[in-house]
Amino acid sequence: MFGKVQSKAVRIWLFFGLLMVFIQVFLGGVTRLTGSGLSITKWDIVTGVVIPFTENAWLEVFELYKKTPQYQKINQGITIEDFKYIFWWEYLHRLWARLMGFVFIVPFLLFWRRKLLDSWLIKDLLIVLLLAAFVASLGWIMVASGLINRPWVNAYKLSFHLCAALLLIGYLLWTTLKAVYGMDDKFDNRNNYWFYLSLPVFFFLQVFLGGLMSGMKAALVAPTWPDINGSMIPSEVLAIKDYISFMFNDYESNHGSAFIVQFLHRSLAYIILFIIFSLLVLQKVKYGVIDSKIMVLFVVTTMQGVLGVLTLIYSIGSLPIEFAVSHQMLGIVCFGLSVFCLYNKRYLA
Repeated sequence: MFGKVQSKAVRIWLFFGLLMVFIQVFLGGVTRLTGSGLSITKWDIVTGVVIPFTENAWLEVFELYKKTPQYQKINQGITIEDFKYIFWWEYLHRLWARLMGFVFIVPFLLFWRRKLLDSWLIKDLLIVLLLAAFVASLGWIMVASGLINRPWVNAYKLSFHLCAALLLIGYLLWTTLKAVYGMDDKFDNRNNYWFYLSLPVFFFLQVFLGGLMSGMKAALVAPTWPDINGSMIPSEVLAIKDYISFMFNDYESNHGSAFIVQFLHRSLAYIILFIIFSLLVLQKVKYGVIDSKIMVLFVVTTMQGVLGVLTLIYSIGSLPIEFAVSHQMLGIVCFGLSVFCLYNKRYLA
């Protein structure tokens, strides 16, 4: 074995860290869907923890928000109480990020001083720290994109921020699995291994497209299923020569981008389900058994598809927050399960 199983205290700490990152993604989803992400216009790592206590302090923060394009173009005239609602979601999202840093660094130093961390784990955790800093940096870059001209954040920067968080979850999960189960140095790339490897990649791409769906509010332009406003393949998807214009130049004012992203998001969902189902069939035909972990992944992914459809068909005029957040979080769970299945196949099977 290499990548020795770690102590119980270290394993609990890593699991708790995973849970905190998962909660942070949830808070980010709610913040995005409630339009709260631009309510705090400054990035102060230390003083940003202090909340407005007095009425004058609240008015000062509110006045800063009034200078943003979001207030001037969308929320003009909202009351201070309405502002407080969106402020608290963004504040909680940022505060939780700071708490994650505290929960990571203090136990890390304590475990390191007591020599409870193997050298491989120290290296992995330093990479986790760098990834977390990268996610935070992309988060501010994303917010800044909505403070200049547009009244919302750039869809691509939003999706990059979400995918960076997914990379953090994936790497931290892989590190945690090594700490819990250890790693066997034997490796056999046969027996459908490449199917297992493809699943986290496809789920990652699907989350990226989901981020674009959210950033472009693509569900609103075609809240129908299984067709897309009466067509299985919208004309915008076939207009290859217009892709650059649709997807980059004027995606915020042209529905072409929304149709394309929605079509790709749906299509990749079908492909993922087909891959998982095919893997189940291959296992049954070749070995007479089915990997129970892949079966769980298939069931959860099917549930994720159902949630996606519900989110879509209820996106009439506005996104249904409960469905949309649940859809995002179950997507994260699907990605995590696919990483676990890959780890099991790579080191434990």
